[in-house]
Amino acid sequence: MDLHVWLLYVAAILGLSLSPGPNGLLALTHGAAHGWRKAMFTVTGGVIGFVAVIAMSMFGIGALLQASATALRVMKWVGGAYLLWLGIQVWRSPAVGAQTDAGDAAGPVASGPGMFLQGFLSASTNPKVLLFFTAFLPNFIDPARSLVTQFLVIAGTFAGFEFITEMLVAGMAQRINAWLVRVGRRFNQVCGVFIATIGVMLPLRA
Repeated sequence: MDLHVWLLYVAAILGLSLSPGPNGLLALTHGAAHGWRKAMFTVTGGVIGFVAVIAMSMFGIGALLQASATALRVMKWVGGAYLLWLGIQVWRSPAVGAQTDAGDAAGPVASGPGMFLQGFLSASTNPKVLLFFTAFLPNFIDPARSLVTQFLVIAGTFAGFEFITEMLVAGMAQRINAWLVRVGRRFNQVCGVFIATIGVMLPLRA
């Protein structure tokens, strides 16, 4: 992957990591209820789940590209349209906030393995995640290069940024929860504009 393509990919996943989603809210909730150390189980499980979905998406896309030379171009436009739609949905989404009451949040997932499993299942069993990556990743895949090498770069970069972002959310849960309730709608609108802009730019990239 060329440097300028990687930087564009980083910009895209940064906006996605900051936007509201089930795993981010889960990290926020577990961080508020159990502290950042135990929430690390949740975040790690989610990251591994995302990597598994990226693998399924990328190697499925690779097989499609071998069957059709025009598939990549079509999927880039579909992916751009999907990101534009996603940006609109994020713009319209309500403010998010964690339930910090211990009785509501602790529940049966207070153990490390249970929190890990919940994070993993939240990421890996959500059909929207698979749909997103299937639409998103063709913009960064070069069919002339090794798919395995590109997978390591794409999955590794996403895993690193997602882990750092969710751990920051979990570690600052008590502080940012009140902030999200207060200004979360505006924050969502900023993220929505960012994602929609990326969706417009990606198909136009040479």
